[in-house]
Amino acid sequence: MYLHRGPNGAAPAIARAYDAGFVLTPDYRAALPDMMEAQDAVQGSPVAIQQVGVSNFRLPLRFRTAQGGTVTLETSVTGTVSLEANLKGINMSRIVRSFYEHREETFGLARLKSILAKYRRTVKTLGARVKLTFSYPMVQRSLRSGLDGFQYYTVSLEGSLDAQGRFRSFIEFDFVYSSACPCSAELSEHARDVRGVYAVPHNQRSKARLKVEVATGARLRIEDLQAHCLAALKTETQVMVKREDEQAFAELNGAHIKFVEDAARLVYAQLAKDKRIVDFQVACSHLESLHSHDAVSVICKGVPGGFSADFGDFRSLVC
Repeated sequence: MYLHRGPNGAAPAIARAYDAGFVLTPDYRAALPDMMEAQDAVQGSPVAIQQVGVSNFRLPLRFRTAQGGTVTLETSVTGTVSLEANLKGINMSRIVRSFYEHREETFGLARLKSILAKYRRTVKTLGARVKLTFSYPMVQRSLRSGLDGFQYYTVSLEGSLDAQGRFRSFIEFDFVYSSACPCSAELSEHARDVRGVYAVPHNQRSKARLKVEVATGARLRIEDLQAHCLAALKTETQVMVKREDEQAFAELNGAHIKFVEDAARLVYAQLAKDKRIVDFQVACSHLESLHSHDAVSVICKGVPGGFSADFGDFRSLVC
């Protein structure tokens, strides 16, 4: 612990005022104490830490769109590194600074690889990972009226670099859709046909969360994952709606009724065909309007040693 005392051993009086005119010199900076380099013993068990770093520091970053342009989005960054057993801690500000050094560049999975390599050099670590989370806008055309509106998708780009220098990249993507219950639809039609009773089948806002591992060297865009979900589930929620669009959406739901089990398998069929995707996990939640609970399902590709169906944070799928 750094504590300066005077010649008689007494602590000097503390100046309780901010010195706005103080000029930092190289010598003064070099003399500043650094607790990460202190010789104090590691507190607690002297074991390695798999992840230590910073979470949810935010800054605007630029991302490339499928049309070749760019969009600047507020981005939440989580950056972590491994820590060896004999080291007390890391300089976390270096993780933050590494992003500000690249803030004028366009970000993607390849950019994450270069940042992780810099982590290993500057923070002196064996393994590192980084995750960027943002809300990504895409233009959606209404079903019949021809109106356009912005649909927003929660997206995370993630990269990891292990002790052997192996880089892996992932995309997490949320897709919100409507799910009309097949059982409720059939019972409603039965009431109409047999008893002449008007009945409305229940359908609800639902969410599918995809996490995919991208093959080395492959280019998988956010728009590609949106297209996979739309092709599989059909009934994406709408942005701009007039009466003709609302009627069309009712017809669309009637043409594509689905249980939560159907939703998971439909998305599986789309992702399994894409050779750019090494592995994937899909979690679906239908926010039931009939029940006071939600219907959920989780499916994975089934790669040996890959993703499992171990997903438990279903509350994060509420939309």
